[in-house]
Amino acid sequence: MHPSTLSILLLIISLTLTTIPSAASKPEIIRSDAASLSLGSTDYGNIVHDLPAGVAYPSSEKDVVELIRASHALREPFAVAARGRGHSVRGQAMAGGGVVVDMAALGKGKKGRIRIDLEGMYADVGGEQLWVDVLKEAAAVGVAPVSWTDYVYLSVGGTLSNAGISGQAFVHGPQISNVVELDVITGKGEFMTCSSTRNPELFFGVLGGLGQFGIITRARIVLDKAPTRVKWAKLLYSDFTTFTVDQEHLISNNASNYVEGFIVTNENAASDWTSSSPSRKAEVAALLKKQGVLYSIEFVKYYDNYTAATIDQEFDTLLKELKYMSGYNATTDASFVEFINRLGDLDNGTPPLPSHPWLNLFIPKSSIVEFNAGVLAGMLPKLNDPKLNETFGIFIFYPFNRNKWDDRMTAVVPDEEVFYTLAALHTAPQDGYKSIDEFNNEILEFCKSKGLKVKQYLPNIKAKKEWMDHFGTKWETVEKRKAMFDPKNILSPAQRIFN
Repeated sequence: MHPSTLSILLLIISLTLTTIPSAASKPEIIRSDAASLSLGSTDYGNIVHDLPAGVAYPSSEKDVVELIRASHALREPFAVAARGRGHSVRGQAMAGGGVVVDMAALGKGKKGRIRIDLEGMYADVGGEQLWVDVLKEAAAVGVAPVSWTDYVYLSVGGTLSNAGISGQAFVHGPQISNVVELDVITGKGEFMTCSSTRNPELFFGVLGGLGQFGIITRARIVLDKAPTRVKWAKLLYSDFTTFTVDQEHLISNNASNYVEGFIVTNENAASDWTSSSPSRKAEVAALLKKQGVLYSIEFVKYYDNYTAATIDQEFDTLLKELKYMSGYNATTDASFVEFINRLGDLDNGTPPLPSHPWLNLFIPKSSIVEFNAGVLAGMLPKLNDPKLNETFGIFIFYPFNRNKWDDRMTAVVPDEEVFYTLAALHTAPQDGYKSIDEFNNEILEFCKSKGLKVKQYLPNIKAKKEWMDHFGTKWETVEKRKAMFDPKNILSPAQRIFN
């Protein structure tokens, strides 16, 4: 947007807000200095950089209400997007020419934005709060949420606007299945409390709703007694069918507490099993040369002081049921908090920062053999090409039970009772993402050509027809909820669903 246009828009916003006494007394809420505009046009993906007119730093939910009402009152409203930790990878939390709300400002200098209720076994958490802080405060009193993301330096409102998935989802469902109440500010500037019985259209719409119907400012999250420690195994497989059969065995009962799978595309990714054994290193190298990829399962069993005496026996019993490569079992023990926060804080890189052209898919179980042949074994090894210098990735592949997802929510998954996710978590130089985009598009084209009914998670979709296909039978419900809660298309414009 041209600088003069930015100035005009900011003037319109400020003039509109002066009609609201509390907003008029706080002109610093919206800023357009270089640091603010950089914040509002940057995310973890480092690919899209849409410049907003300004960034709002609210000190209360009321500030957000008034901002959205100011937009809604205009004949041509300005866009508003909520930014949590900025971990979108395609600019989904940006508002080109509009206002980005820095949700972190809601919690600055305040206590009580995470409140643990041990009697009700829930936590009331501000939408701007990070899951790692929920973990620390809950674990300190012996409780914890039951469903996580692999990376916990993400905002509560951000993950709940998508789904929030990790290896616990097979038994507890995604994070959106473990929320009982929300406070939401709609696209009309209405502050509403909602649940499955109170304003249910908003509740089910916002959970997995990609920010289209409202901004989450509080979530009531289900808690359970926290374990103190975990037993953690990493197993290597050479055969895809054995790998998936064992994963599905693990998610068919509650004997384990976390299950994920990984695609091993090079020797570095196999270091857990080969770093201390030259013979295993040679065996893995030969297998990778022969078939391109190997597979691994990571599973965890929780325990505490009461079950410490039996955990080794129970864990060994589980291991004996699995058909991994003989000797390729790396087992460790860790505290529960260490395990949940195993990745640490990855957001402290120094410039030049890389790009993250990620692709996340849900694949129905009936398609995984063809998907493996065409994509996992057929395409992922190509990323070892020396031409893709400084490009690397982590490739996660594991199953879910569909009955742990609530179909009333906006999040979209395949229709089959068991489905898998592929998280292709690419890292590339800042200017090197285009070659990975081409690779990702090849994957999508393969799925389309073979009639594989995959769904994108954290979708990067541009055309309305593609969004209609993505939502499928939910499209009419999505349209209805948009008309109810954001009729002027103010919220989250960068998703490009209605814009």
